[in-house]
Amino acid sequence: MEERYDCLIVGGGAAGIGMATVLQDLQVSRFTVLERNHVGSTFHSWPKEMRFITPSFTSNAYGMMDLNAVARNTSPAFTLGTEHPSGQEYAAYLQAVADFKKLPVKTGVDVTSVRPVDGGFCLETSHGTVYAKFVIWAAGEFQYPKLDPFPGAEYGIHSSQVNSWSHLEGERFIIVGGYESGVDAAIQLSKHGKKAIVIDRHDRGLDKGSSDPSVELSPYTKDRLRNAMETGLIEFVSDFDVKWIEPSGEEGFIVYCENEHGISHLLQSEHPPILATGFRGSLCVIEDLIERSPDGELQLTSSDESTATPGLFVVGPGVVHGNLKFCFIYKFRQRFAVVAQAIGTRLGLDLTPLEPYRQDGMYLDDLSCCGENCTC
Repeated sequence: MEERYDCLIVGGGAAGIGMATVLQDLQVSRFTVLERNHVGSTFHSWPKEMRFITPSFTSNAYGMMDLNAVARNTSPAFTLGTEHPSGQEYAAYLQAVADFKKLPVKTGVDVTSVRPVDGGFCLETSHGTVYAKFVIWAAGEFQYPKLDPFPGAEYGIHSSQVNSWSHLEGERFIIVGGYESGVDAAIQLSKHGKKAIVIDRHDRGLDKGSSDPSVELSPYTKDRLRNAMETGLIEFVSDFDVKWIEPSGEEGFIVYCENEHGISHLLQSEHPPILATGFRGSLCVIEDLIERSPDGELQLTSSDESTATPGLFVVGPGVVHGNLKFCFIYKFRQRFAVVAQAIGTRLGLDLTPLEPYRQDGMYLDDLSCCGENCTC
């Protein structure tokens, strides 16, 4: 039989589980979470050594939520007993939230298409057709790496495809990309006595830049990088942009770079270069249902609803508003209640249950207050 819901959440990761707890508190009667693998499966895909760069700390009793919590009155630090969880540890936290809240999560359900129809949406899944008045897209980014940023990228290996940095054979590696995943790769390789050359089109390094961790290395990464740099095994090639990679016979691979002045630089590697080039994100699956600006920025309403497809909402790290990037959990969780308010209003529900979210700093509906304001 065809199933019909008020709301369907696609994705059972941090955004999907967090959003589900808000809909539950709002008493949305018919909603469910569709997850193609299992709860937190993205985090199970992280390299073994990868850790959260945002610290977890239990401070709920003082009105400050754990930065990595996705639900009120929960704390990964309390649940896991660690400050910087691994992917597998964090997935266990998400499963604990889903179990404790008795969230309606259906695992092993792959959503293959989303199509607007009269009165809502038709979703084709691996388990049949389902209908919903509203769809919340929470499928995340990590499982959708950017594999074609330049010609010859197919000769490299994306950092998200590495199970453990200890498994890579070789003594010298070239890393394309100098943000968090690229620097983390260099740090992990140096721990195993391997040399890492990081090509970064910017010059982030250890200097102070922006106060926004969405564009700057986190303090946690800077601390680790300072220690790793003392080994002499990490080298930065800054302000150069990789143009292509090509095989070079028995010598391995050539990485061709240029800077903004047209000065070229050639690097050779015996092993496939590591691509820390970011992620396309799962929005590529529903690209026909969203709108982008000329520079590729996702266009959303003030309620994080697609400007092209009413009734389709986006939550998670792909949410952007102007120069504000909600790519950390403590950022994008602040928008869950905003989405819930829009849906609850149209369903004619009592919105009173959302007030505690505002008190807990999880109801950010005034974006004018956001921006960089660190003075020292």
